[in-house]
Amino acid sequence: MELLEFTAADEEAGVRIDRCLSDKYEDLSRSYLQKLLKDQGVTVNGKIVKANYKLQAGDLVQTTVPDLSEPDILPENIPLDILYEDDDVLVVNKPKGMVVHPANGHTSGTLVNAIMYHCQGNLSGINGVMRPGIVHRIDKDTTGALLVCKNDTAHRDLAQQLKDHTIKRRYRAIVSGNLKEDEGTVEGPIGRHPVDRKKMAINYKNGKDAVTHYKVLERFGNATYIECRLETGRTHQIRAHFASIGHPLYGDGKYGKTDRRQSPRHQALCAYQIRFAFKEYQGILSYLDKKQFFSAQTEVFDEFS
Repeated sequence: MELLEFTAADEEAGVRIDRCLSDKYEDLSRSYLQKLLKDQGVTVNGKIVKANYKLQAGDLVQTTVPDLSEPDILPENIPLDILYEDDDVLVVNKPKGMVVHPANGHTSGTLVNAIMYHCQGNLSGINGVMRPGIVHRIDKDTTGALLVCKNDTAHRDLAQQLKDHTIKRRYRAIVSGNLKEDEGTVEGPIGRHPVDRKKMAINYKNGKDAVTHYKVLERFGNATYIECRLETGRTHQIRAHFASIGHPLYGDGKYGKTDRRQSPRHQALCAYQIRFAFKEYQGILSYLDKKQFFSAQTEVFDEFS
């Protein structure tokens, strides 16, 4: 059996235990978690709780589940669009429709399968067998530049630089409607949607601070082409922020309404640029300082008219 435990953070105070468990352990089905709670298999601070228990900051949540066997992840000869490569890192232009890493029930055709083949096993192992080399991710239907690490030292260093915001990432997107201002900022804490738990939303009660800056690059009348710079890196941040101001990403069926006669079948979003702007870092990757890499971003426009 495997022990799962966590301490409730401040932003999780007031959240029902069943919802919190579902958010944290996405590989476990909601029905399984509900049965676990019904069978008195979840404790908070050592006491059995029911599904409707509302967490308090600092609560220690514990439960045990059967050991989950990890599937074998195999290298696959999938073509890669490589923007940069050396002995430590790889920068890949991920296409739309490709999942970054395998998960239960989806173990082939991912970026990880492709880089395992390309790198012949020379990938960092910090994130486990399901995510070798992966230091950050982008959504399945988002295209663009993604960093991959070939060894653990590079992985640890880049993870810290991402945390310190010395690796700058810019996105380009097409949003529905005509933005009034040529540039601006969208702010609002992002957390799980209160009803649809697969979505994110502005959530002042349980969300985490999020800031998105944008500038308009071109206007199309019924849509606006923009560039975004993030101060934070929340899940679905750009998608949730622009949906919150009435301008969801073009083609984003999850956060906005789509018109199949006009919209692409995916959100028009590209991780356009990765730029290294190290400050006091003097590690093995210091040679990357001031380098920048761009996605061709053509897929953002493939189905746009």
